Amino acid sequence: MAEVRELPSSCDLPEVSRRHEKADPSRKYEYLDHPADVQLHAWGKDLEEAFEQVAVAMFGYMTTIETVEASSTETITAEGDDMKSLLFHFLDELLFLFSAEPFFIPREVKITEFDRDAFRIKAVGHGETFDLAKHPQGTEVKAITYSNMQILDMEEMHEVFVIIDI
Repeated sequence: MAEVRELPSSCDLPEVSRRHEKADPSRKYEYLDHPADVQLHAWGKDLEEAFEQVAVAMFGYMTTIETVEASSTETITAEGDDMKSLLFHFLDELLFLFSAEPFFIPREVKITEFDRDAFRIKAVGHGETFDLAKHPQGTEVKAITYSNMQILDMEEMHEVFVIIDI
């Protein structure tokens, strides 16, 4: 698992803004500038929560997530060969739900199974069918990328960075 790095507490990470945590403590993500695309940065009390938050961040870039009601659910499974490919496939499966019938957009994503050894996730999205009359159209996410993907698994904080193609 060379992709998951544990950094010593003395290691300096780039300073990032957590301004959204003060406004909404359940929102543990932000959007970082990138020359052509957008970089999602999410964090949580564990790696599961960081994965859940980066998924919500992706959909929050596509619409105002507060307009989405959690009136139905969709379940996805994702597998990978390592932690990065697992994160990639997890987000890709969720993006596919949005891009094809039923055009599902989750307000919340909960991981119900997270197998770090077999690199497998099962998750449930709570949301509804995307409707332009109800959901403001943000920026279309075309694809997930491996470019500069990072998974930081530290004692006090678990973070993921993912660049999405817009």
